[in-house]
Amino acid sequence: MSARVGAVVFDLGGVITESPMPAFTAYEAEAGLPEGLIRRLNSTDPDTNAWARYERNELDAAGFVDAFEAEALAAGHRLDARRVLAALAGEVRPEMVRAVRRLRDAGLPLALLSNNVAPMERTGRLGELLELFDAVVESSLEGVRKPEPEIYRRALTRLSDAVGRPVEAADCAYLDDLGINLKPARAMGMHTIKVVDPAAALAELSEVVGLDLLTVAGP
Repeated sequence: MSARVGAVVFDLGGVITESPMPAFTAYEAEAGLPEGLIRRLNSTDPDTNAWARYERNELDAAGFVDAFEAEALAAGHRLDARRVLAALAGEVRPEMVRAVRRLRDAGLPLALLSNNVAPMERTGRLGELLELFDAVVESSLEGVRKPEPEIYRRALTRLSDAVGRPVEAADCAYLDDLGINLKPARAMGMHTIKVVDPAAALAELSEVVGLDLLTVAGP
């Protein structure tokens, strides 16, 4: 394999951990809500809606619950926003973690770029995962979120600072499960990979980094 990039930036939810979308769908079915309602609410006024403000830490949890339930009510539906938040905790995908470890062992600069609603714990299993990355950039700490271009620039700056040399967008691959979040990274010059099937995403990443990330042994 011939490498085309020398650094990798990963999203967390839907990439390294399972997407919350199936859990959203399950809750919608249980509550008798239209399928896809939560996704539609999240994509309506995407820069100013409750979800966007929560991920920028402009709302606390109680404020998000009130605002998101109000948005749902305005769309003609009643939902429990606390159930929506509970769906965010996805299981870790072991094949992705193995790939991250392989990339780290090979010496590639690695960053994690996550839209989240609260700073991530640096202890336990999550803490061990975060330690694999040279830089971790979280929307809840930055006050900006994907797809705002500024957060991608900050990720590159933090990664460059961490490894002690410039890391340019053109030298990075970026993995995310949402096309809206890939678009700004692509515009900056990153090689973008949409994660739908993890194996397919790892196959593409293997090609651009010049490493086999699909047959890595071990836990």
